[in-house]
Amino acid sequence: MKNYSKIVGTGSFLPPNRVTNEQLVQRLAADGIESSDEWIFSRSGISARHYTDASMQTSDLAVQAAQRALEMAGLLPDDIDLIIVATSTSDHFGGFPSTACVVQRKLGITNGGAAVDVQAVCSGFIYALSVADSFIRSGANKNALVIGAETFSRILDFKDRGTCVLFGDGAGAVILSGSDEPGILATKLHADGRYADILCVPGNVNGGVLAGSAFLTMDGPAVFKLAVSLLEKVATEALDSAGLEATQLDWLIPHQANIRIMQSTAKKLHMPPEKMVVTVDQHGNTSAASIPLALDVAVRDGRVKPGQHVLMEGVGGGFTWGAVVARM
Repeated sequence: MKNYSKIVGTGSFLPPNRVTNEQLVQRLAADGIESSDEWIFSRSGISARHYTDASMQTSDLAVQAAQRALEMAGLLPDDIDLIIVATSTSDHFGGFPSTACVVQRKLGITNGGAAVDVQAVCSGFIYALSVADSFIRSGANKNALVIGAETFSRILDFKDRGTCVLFGDGAGAVILSGSDEPGILATKLHADGRYADILCVPGNVNGGVLAGSAFLTMDGPAVFKLAVSLLEKVATEALDSAGLEATQLDWLIPHQANIRIMQSTAKKLHMPPEKMVVTVDQHGNTSAASIPLALDVAVRDGRVKPGQHVLMEGVGGGFTWGAVVARM
């Protein structure tokens, strides 16, 4: 039995419809809402985001990212015996069947391996990766497909400029396989339900009728303050568990939510800006997809190399947060 799990492939996908800040500003202006490219970029670091069209579901984004990860790993779909999809925007109302099962079907996997969704919002990929690591290290599974995929454009209120300018759609995936060499070195997960209301979709359905709002709502200042504090703490926890110092990290890959939060975390860890992977400018906050998206970009452009140490971390509604230290 192999005693470790290791990332052996990455993949990502952004839907073709790229919306720049200026295009979004024009859309908001049509409804009498004032904004500007400078206002959006200075507060978030975002220049553009991608939106799905009506024909594309979260599972479709996930499948595209998964296929690219499988190709990099040199594996066939039926080599995968565990699928975990982190998403807050499942294909189906109520979350079932799970998006993971839909992905399994669309990939043509018929080996009867497990498939399940994980819901921890923007921390979802970190949660999913941690779960997959535990299954593989236990010997229960050999090859796990871990995906973060979101279609957040469908839960945005485009009359609320404080939220609608921040989010986009996309997917990122990794293949996690059993290994004789350490890959995932440490994982740390946390949650605190006392902060559930500061980032949520508050509506619910009873008898087929929506009660409350189906749109994302966020207390921006509260989320910012909490995120900055928690990301530093969980990063330190994960590094301690891995037996590493921050100076031994090659790359910081944080949840791509807000450039100011990301820069603050890097500064507190005494990591130079050039060691932080930043893709938020090109796709906005893609929630559970953002970390694997950024990882895939950095792997494919040659920044992240085999043997290097990477810290991935995120915070999300719930309130949830977590970090993973990995040797690539």
